[in-house]
Amino acid sequence: MFRLVRAPVEPPRGWWNHPWFLGALVMLSAVPLLWPAIPPFTDLPEHMGRYRIELADPASALRTIYFQFRWHFLANLGVDLLIVPVAALFGLELGVKLIVIGTVLLTATGILWMAREAHGRVPPTALFALPLTYNFAVIWGFLNFMLSMALALNAFALWLRLGRQGRLGLRAGLFVPIGLAITTAHVFGWALLGLLAFAGEIMRVRDNGSGFWRALWRGGLSCLPLAPPLLLLLIWRSGDVAGKNADWFFWYAKYLYLASALRSTTMPIDLGTVIALLVLIAWGALGLWFGMNRALGVATILLAAAYALLPQLLLNSAYADMRLAPYLLLVGVAAVGPKSPSRRLSGVLATVATILFAGRIALHTADFARRDAGTREQLAALAHVRPGSRVFVQVALPCLYRWTTTRRDHLGAMAIVRRGAFANGQWTDPGAQLVRITYAPAKGYAEDPTEILRPFRCRQGHAKLYPQGLNALPREAFDYVWLIDMPQENWHSFPGLEPIWFGPERGILYRVVPPAGSATSPIEMPAGQRPRTAA
Repeated sequence: MFRLVRAPVEPPRGWWNHPWFLGALVMLSAVPLLWPAIPPFTDLPEHMGRYRIELADPASALRTIYFQFRWHFLANLGVDLLIVPVAALFGLELGVKLIVIGTVLLTATGILWMAREAHGRVPPTALFALPLTYNFAVIWGFLNFMLSMALALNAFALWLRLGRQGRLGLRAGLFVPIGLAITTAHVFGWALLGLLAFAGEIMRVRDNGSGFWRALWRGGLSCLPLAPPLLLLLIWRSGDVAGKNADWFFWYAKYLYLASALRSTTMPIDLGTVIALLVLIAWGALGLWFGMNRALGVATILLAAAYALLPQLLLNSAYADMRLAPYLLLVGVAAVGPKSPSRRLSGVLATVATILFAGRIALHTADFARRDAGTREQLAALAHVRPGSRVFVQVALPCLYRWTTTRRDHLGAMAIVRRGAFANGQWTDPGAQLVRITYAPAKGYAEDPTEILRPFRCRQGHAKLYPQGLNALPREAFDYVWLIDMPQENWHSFPGLEPIWFGPERGILYRVVPPAGSATSPIEMPAGQRPRTAA
């Protein structure tokens, strides 16, 4: 089926697979995250709000009035568990940043290590997969998912290594706890590892002379050490948290998700890079100048089948298929290697791949710094929020079909992180989260997506409107109203709301006061003057 790059023909030795150079590429992947205080990933602040609730004093208002937090098993606990010791050492915000950096580094090492174990040495083409360390699922901020997938890539490399060395007993013993740990981080990582390991075992058995059906049988048996998490999953999804699955075979969305695998900076660059990676995979599959490692080639086929079969909503978890798309590309690119052992050709390919990766890192670094500046401007409002108070947040956002967004959808959760305040928007799905909202006075104005404010044509069904939603806001339930990124032309005067902070260009904070009047009208600004920040 494939025209293959197989042992003993392995990639030539060169600077592109020298340990020091590979180590430098791994470290380079962390550069965009060094400057921002908060990694500019969409969902990350809401996760941080949950961690603040998790780490709070059980007697605090966060845990007794506003939220309930109770530990129990979920196949979605990676950073929730890891943040406990890390925050004790570094604090919550720096701790989350270090975990995110570590996750990106692990993703890069997983790509390179997997390619090395599959090909014998890291082929120059594997470097083309490195831009996927900042794939769309990462940019979205699926923290537990990111961690579990990074762990799965490295675990698969270890699986290949121990299989190549014939240390199958040791591997079986190690991968029982490894599988359990990755499943606890996020079930997706366990599923990825299972598919990759099964593909690797099929080809290992085939290369030892077994027939196709025997290879399938023995490959499945070899993966039994990864089966124990099935019991945990049955317990997790029993009773009232079984979850639902929806939106099967939505082919147009699957096309968009694959095209958006690197959606982050600008559409021509991101989409052009994805097309280049798809062309490289196609050349490898067709044997045009390149071949494919058989284990990773079969893994690519299995991942493509899984991507086609996955619904958009899996066990109440949104964007299930979208999350897999970048990793399908990642494994496919890692499978490809030059058919020619030419050092000159390998050097040219490695140079092009390195320039591409370095260029994308430079784009991310500049983009993250710009977004961080905008985030800092909006977070200045928190200096005017009393600790332990109650904040109703709405974030002005563009429609999701735009290629790039502000990624500040959940920035309001920083009121929980920095002020120990109640802020609306926490996710509370019983099968996926440890937090419940218990603050009854805010009912209807407490849950996600009440914090999301998009244009009417693309709003979510349960999202609040503006300004109608604020007119109906239960004033007694809140102390502040924080409109993040709200443009100045949409600032209004509301009964019972006194503006106390204005952003430089966007964003406004109101204090709740006894209402006076009933009309909603634009805030009048003296001509030629900018609003001044109130003390």
